[in-house]
Amino acid sequence: MISAKKDIDWSSLGFGYVKTDYRYVSNFKDGKWDDGVLTTDETVTLHESAGVLQYAQTCFEGMKAYRTVDGKVVCFRPDLNAQRMADTCERLEMAVFPQDRFIDAVEKVVKANLDFVPPYGSGASLYLRPYMFGSNAVIGVKPAEEFQFRIFATPVGPYFKGGVKPISLRVPDFDRAAPRGTGHIKAGLNYAMSLHPIVDAHNKGFNENMYLDSKTRTKVEETGGANIIFVTKDNKVVTPKSDSILPSITRRSLMYVAEHYLGLKAEEREIPFTEVKEFKECALCGTAAVLSPVGRVVNGDEEIVFGMDSMGEITKKLYDTLTGIQMGRIEAPEGWIKVIS
Repeated sequence: MISAKKDIDWSSLGFGYVKTDYRYVSNFKDGKWDDGVLTTDETVTLHESAGVLQYAQTCFEGMKAYRTVDGKVVCFRPDLNAQRMADTCERLEMAVFPQDRFIDAVEKVVKANLDFVPPYGSGASLYLRPYMFGSNAVIGVKPAEEFQFRIFATPVGPYFKGGVKPISLRVPDFDRAAPRGTGHIKAGLNYAMSLHPIVDAHNKGFNENMYLDSKTRTKVEETGGANIIFVTKDNKVVTPKSDSILPSITRRSLMYVAEHYLGLKAEEREIPFTEVKEFKECALCGTAAVLSPVGRVVNGDEEIVFGMDSMGEITKKLYDTLTGIQMGRIEAPEGWIKVIS
């Protein structure tokens, strides 16, 4: 493999696609998965009536590989991504890709693209996108019978530009069609329905949308691309509880870190929007965002300002501890780190 390190300015990477050398492909046909292969071909050829094109029968995951302080290349909790995709596939009547093979495929893709894993301390990482879609021709409204599972990798920088500079949110005066994790769907779905709101938010000077529950429009749920955490004035870490938001692996990990590493109280509960002004810190969390501080939230004529020029005290401790675990500076809980190389 030809090294691509010399061709990449790691410090200037944004959150965008950079072609890497290999990706993984496996097909489900006649009731079984084939052995799967690594390929250099980044194109996907589909029938014009493929289930994914006609009825959007598809799902995806997002995860990252890192280079640690001691030079190892690792992934963070890939077993949870495998489980979440399996849950999603069951809900969408898709063939479940075996979880052991999911982790094996992740390992193969990372090893095949080691030259694209950014160096330790660069602030960049290798983003992995496992995804699956219905591939055979479907014209009646029914599930596909054939599926393709793929993983590609791309080196990325921060999801939000500006490093730790607080971002701004607005509560839109219209809803997307459905939250990312509607009901028992456990992965990033219905993003297309949130594209118009996010473009509208950007056009009006905001980084993201804060969505409230669709039934009463009074309780905080999540943003278009990340979960939300708050910090109370007495340093309790609080996150919204709802069946309709995506069950974030990063959020789950941060709540554990708050309790078991920082000795803080952590609580998942319903959060009325009227309570937001009482919190002293707010941040977005997710695989892509990691932990990004929020400086203000605007809802119509109401503006809530958290008064931070950078990360708040507790948010910074959460960020430093979680990234310290991911990068090998802090001992990880058992099973959190998958060593690739």
